[in-house]
Amino acid sequence: MKGNSIYVFRRWWERYGVQTVLAVLALVAAGLVRHTNGAVLFEMYQALARPFEANPAQQEQLVNARIRELEQRLAEQERQNQSLKQLVGAVGDRDRQPIFAPAIGRSAHHWWNHIILGRGRRDGLKKGYIVTAPGGLVGRISSVTDRTSRVLLISDPTSRVGVTIGRSRSMGFLRGQGTERAVMEFFDKVPDVKAGDTVSTSSLSQLFPPGTPVGSVESVKLNASPAPEATVKLSAPIGNLEWALVEPNRPISETSSDTTLDAEEQPQEEREDGFEEN
Repeated sequence: MKGNSIYVFRRWWERYGVQTVLAVLALVAAGLVRHTNGAVLFEMYQALARPFEANPAQQEQLVNARIRELEQRLAEQERQNQSLKQLVGAVGDRDRQPIFAPAIGRSAHHWWNHIILGRGRRDGLKKGYIVTAPGGLVGRISSVTDRTSRVLLISDPTSRVGVTIGRSRSMGFLRGQGTERAVMEFFDKVPDVKAGDTVSTSSLSQLFPPGTPVGSVESVKLNASPAPEATVKLSAPIGNLEWALVEPNRPISETSSDTTLDAEEQPQEEREDGFEEN
């Protein structure tokens, strides 16, 4: 009799045992949920899901990195907008509206020699057009393609610009030094010049429009050979130029004098044609 009972229980357990255990566990879980308001199940879920969750410290680092990226993007946009506002302000009441051109190329080996602008023949630019920026003169276009222009900077050592001292009108020519400073060589043996004097393009020049700001005198060396000279700090931001203004020079017929500085500048015009970009 006892053996039959065991046999019957085993058969029942094999058929209904798993369902019974699951039902008991469900009742126990329901009781725990009712008495703990689901805290036990929530803790069990957290314990099971924790290995798959990201590290809170790593999440915070990712969020902070994204915030810094967005802040940098915003700051860069603000700098670009400020540069464009300065360009618009530099246009002023000019008779001929200049063309805005972005700087798109520059050689690390010739940083102060030339720069490539993202405007070209299709935009109306031509060789010889004048390039300026907020602050003053940048250079002249030496060659053009359909979509780009190459600018010979006034900081190039081969560059020559006819200039004058604003206060005394002493004249000379400016030659680049491959830096943000250039040297002005005077025609007078004893020029009237001192530190702080402003320097602009000369009215005798046919390659550059007269009165364009170039820079300011930092120091004077009257006993220099073969002529007195002054160190001039260039006023245009040539070293970090991002945008520029391009416009044609005045017609030659507008020159008010038969005497020009072309004798000093003309050799540079010839050198520009052979200047190659690396």
